[in-house]
Order: sequence, then structure tokens, then C-alpha cells
Amino acid sequence: MGKMMKNLGLYLILIVLVVSLVNMFITPMQPTRDVVPLSYSEFLNQVDKGNVTDVTIDGSTITGVLKDGHHFSTYAVGVGDLAKEIAAKGVNVEVKPPQATPWWSGMVSSLFPTLLLIGAWIFILYHMQGGGSKVMSFAKSKAKMFLDNRPKVTFDDVAGCDEAKEELQEVIEFLRNPRKFAALGARVPRGVLLLGHPGTGKTLLARAVAGEADVPFFSISGSDFVEMFVGVGAARVRDLFEQARKYQPCIIFIDEIDAVGRHRGAGLGGGHDEREQTLNQLLVELDGFDTTTGIIVIAATNRPDILDPALLRPGRFDRQIVVDRPDFKGRVAILKVHIRDKKVDPNVNLEVIAKRTPGFVGADLANLVNEAALLAARRNKKLITMDEFEEAIDRVIAGPERKSRVISPKEKRVIALHESGHALVAKLLPNCDPVHKVSIIPRGHQALGYTMQLPEEDRFLISKKELLNQICVLLGGRVTEELKGDDITTGAQNDLERATQIARKMVTEFGMSERLGPVRLGRKQHEIFLGRDIVEDRNYSEEIAYAIDQEVRRIIDDCYELVKDLLIKHEPILDRIAEVLLEKEVLEGEELDALINEQLQAIPQDSGERLPETQSVAAAQSVDKKSPVQLEPRIDPV
Repeated sequence: MGKMMKNLGLYLILIVLVVSLVNMFITPMQPTRDVVPLSYSEFLNQVDKGNVTDVTIDGSTITGVLKDGHHFSTYAVGVGDLAKEIAAKGVNVEVKPPQATPWWSGMVSSLFPTLLLIGAWIFILYHMQGGGSKVMSFAKSKAKMFLDNRPKVTFDDVAGCDEAKEELQEVIEFLRNPRKFAALGARVPRGVLLLGHPGTGKTLLARAVAGEADVPFFSISGSDFVEMFVGVGAARVRDLFEQARKYQPCIIFIDEIDAVGRHRGAGLGGGHDEREQTLNQLLVELDGFDTTTGIIVIAATNRPDILDPALLRPGRFDRQIVVDRPDFKGRVAILKVHIRDKKVDPNVNLEVIAKRTPGFVGADLANLVNEAALLAARRNKKLITMDEFEEAIDRVIAGPERKSRVISPKEKRVIALHESGHALVAKLLPNCDPVHKVSIIPRGHQALGYTMQLPEEDRFLISKKELLNQICVLLGGRVTEELKGDDITTGAQNDLERATQIARKMVTEFGMSERLGPVRLGRKQHEIFLGRDIVEDRNYSEEIAYAIDQEVRRIIDDCYELVKDLLIKHEPILDRIAEVLLEKEVLEGEELDALINEQLQAIPQDSGERLPETQSVAAAQSVDKKSPVQLEPRIDPV
């Protein structure tokens, strides 16, 4: 970008110099000698006095020389017989004949600045777009064409999405042997739409299809079609498919198709003519009169809800493949792919890493392995060990350590108590996700400490009891501050926000309120033009809204009192965890278990402080196989 701006500055300087030179040549040259302007009456007076020696008459302009050698000029309208009259008085008179002015001279003088500006604009476009024939190539497709240099990626390089690879096998078989399907009268899908969260490997999967089929591959982004000039996008779509027809069978991959395929006529200000024309042309190319084409279009998006229905109907993108977040086995396979070209210690257990990264997509795991490699290089190690992977997980989830942040002993004690409250509640309540790590080391942008909980397996449902337990764990930090500190702090801001959000969803979305019953309250409106949900339509009365607020408050208050009673009963354990945290700064899950078990054994049998079986540490660590667990690790930053 810096080089482009430097070249642009040189081009502008050159243009200014050219304009200056041209202006110098077309501007009439001014005489270098001093010329005294005279009025016409003064001129005639000087002639009568005999002070004028030479006179030159050029149309209406009169110039001459006085006896004292000074030059003069004047102007007259309709000189008539002036030449004869002054010649009779002994003045040397020269009359210049009138010159015929070409008809085009006025046009050139008026059009020249405009033509010069147009030329300068073309000159700039020429060099900004790379020169050559790109000056007027707005309508040309910007797709990258891979022929001999087609992607070498195969399905062996793609892991964690076995179902998606199976769905794409038919497409690959058609590209390899289209006659086999034509002989049976079968019609292969014209378009394949890959749906999934960002980073799940949609683009990589499309490249793998091209590599497996060994056919030409055209790659373009949806935003490359739309320009400021109306009609350019549609022309680029036509040009793209015309190029593809020359190399069929082939693959056209359109990444982020939602940039051009949004619902037509939607938005706050109505439709978008250029984008809609581009979409119309794309619809025609996908399913027009030409049904013999061997072009397969693969598109990717993470917003299928905003795509135009005409784009998703059979005959266009008639096969939609979901590329979901990988499960435990998928994460292990993805990690194996990413450590192929890296020197990893044989003792590294990929299954342990996969268990500790629930909810991670392929891009996250690739970043995790790269962070581990960078840490190993920074520590001058020859192999990437498990320590680097553990540290990389913390860096990816919570951010890098902020060793430069100096925290006072008072604040450090508050943070230790806060995180101890989270950890102890998570251990004492049944069916909570196991605590993996507790830390009071500042990380990332705002986290002064965190309690990390990781589920033991991938599940996709969550029960009411588990939601209430999550709220209790989130409130553990604030309750501890109230019990053990001089005052409450702002450290629980994020905890309170998340706890309130869970409680409100329980009431309005999940139908888990006994007072309001199993109903869905509120209806989201999708604003397609903005690409997100910006309005929630209230389909309930003010009375119900008040009841919702009361129910949310009741859930939070009940959980708060439960956590308060729990921590009061186990205050010695809470103090011990905070004391060890202040000393070590980091507690692993195994260390926390051993510490709590040690404290429980120290409680006398008849003291009444022994936990019931449903709230023992062993029960807290056990996971009900029928109960769901959240997909992503939970971190409670202070």
C-alpha cells in the first residue's frame, strides 16, 4: 500500500508538470518590454502634437512608439480612416491584415482542460490496476483461475468433517467421469452450498474437491462482483461463466456468497440495484436455458438465513452441506493434520488437548498448534512439548499473560477470593463442568483472573438444573466478595451480565418458568440489510413484561442465596483455596481436587459440616450421561 501511494504521488506530480507546460505554451506570450497604456483620446492628442513616430494597427488594437522611445498601446472600436489621418501627419503607419480564426480553435480551447483531466484519470487507473489491458476492464471477472497450478489439497488434508466429505464424493465422481451419469440420465447438483461457522474449513473443503477431481478451479469472493458502477457485477458474472465454459468440467468457488446473494428488496432503504442485478445474473447462470454445462458452483457462507430464496431452490444450490464444529474425534484428527510438518514431542497426548478444546473449530486448532510452536521456539526448545500446548490453550482462550501489569496486594487478595468462590461452587454443586484451571494471572484485555471449566464430552443439550448451576457458579465470585471482603467490586460485571442473560433466556426462550409456563416470549426480527438481529418484537403485554422481570429477579435471588449458604458452610475451604492461589497463582484441576478433599477430611465427623452425598466432590466431578453440557469452555474473568 505504501509503494502504491508513493507511485500515485509521483504520477500526480508528473501530471501537474505536464499541465503547467501545456498552459505555458497555449497562453499568449506577454511582451517583455515596458508598454505604457494610453486612452484613445490621449493617443489622438499625442498624434496631433507630433509625439508619435510609429503606429501598428492590428484589428482594434493600436500599438506604437513615442518620440522619447517609450512604447504605448490603446484600443479603439471601428478605427475607420484612422490610418490615413495619422499617416497624413507624418506618422509611420503599419496595418496588419485580419487573420481568419479556424472554427475548431474555440472548441479546442474549451475542451482541452476536460480532455486533459480525462487523460490523467485514465493514466492513474492504468497504473493502479497493474497496467496493460486493465484500464477499461471493469466488466472482467476478478476470479483467480487455477489450471496447471490447481490446488494440491486433497481430502487427506481435511479432517473433522467426514459427513461433508461423503456428500461431496458424488460431485467429485461427476467431475471425473461425467459420461457415467449422463448415460443413466442422472442430474448432478448444479450448486453446492457449504454452511458453517467461520473457521470450520469451508474454503479448504472446496479446494480439496478441486484437488481430488483434478479439474480447473475458479475462485472468487462475493464482494468482488459488486462495484460502484451499476451493471459491472452482472457483467463480471457473465464473464466468469464464459471463461469457465471454456474449461468445463470445472469448479467455480464463490466465497462469502452472502455479500451478493442477500434477500432482494430487503433493507431499511429498499433494494440495492447493483447487487440485485448481479444476483439476477447469477441466478440465470446457475439455472438458465443452458442445461448441458459441466460447471459445478460451490459457495460458502456462515449466514444462510439472509440468502435469497431463489438462490436456494432445487436446480441452483440444491445441495446444502453443513460444515459443523468438529466433535472430539474430529478435533483429534484435525490436530494430527496440523502437527504433520512440526517437530512434536512423542509424549504429547492429542486426545487430552482435544478434550480441553471443546467448541474449537479448525482455524482455532491451527492457531493453537502455531502458538505452541512459537512458544517452543521462544524457549529455545527443539520439540513442542505438552507444556507449550497447555500454555497455547490458555493464550487462545483467555489471551496472553500480562506480566507488566502491577497489581497491589489488596486487589490480588480480592481476585484470589473471587476466583476461589467460582471454583468452590463449581466443585460443590452436582453436574457442573469440571474445573480445569484457576488462575489469578492477568490475561488478555480485561481478565485479571479466570476459572476455566471444561466439559468431559461433547453434548448438545442442557437441562434446567445445569443452567441454574451455571448461574450459581457465575455468582460465586460476587458472593465471596460480599462475605470476605470489605466491599464489593466491579470484578463481577461480566459474571452478572452472563447470569442475567441465562436467567432471561430460561424465562423467555426455553419455557423454564413455572409462573409463565412453556411459552416463547418475544420474536426476533431479522434485518437482512444490516445482516443481524437488531429488533426483538414484543408479542406480549406490559403485564407479562413485568412478570418476566420478576421471574428473572427471582431466579437470580434464589441462586444467590443458595451460593451464599453454601460458601458460609464451607468458609474454611474457601479461605484455604484463596491462600494457595495467592501463593501459587495457578491451580490445576487435580490440585484443586486434592486441596478440597484434604480440607473435607479435616472436618470432624460430628461437626455437621460434612457434605451430603449429592453435593460431594466426587458427585460434582461425575457427569450425568443424559445431561447436556455447553459446547465451549467457560471462563470467568474478574
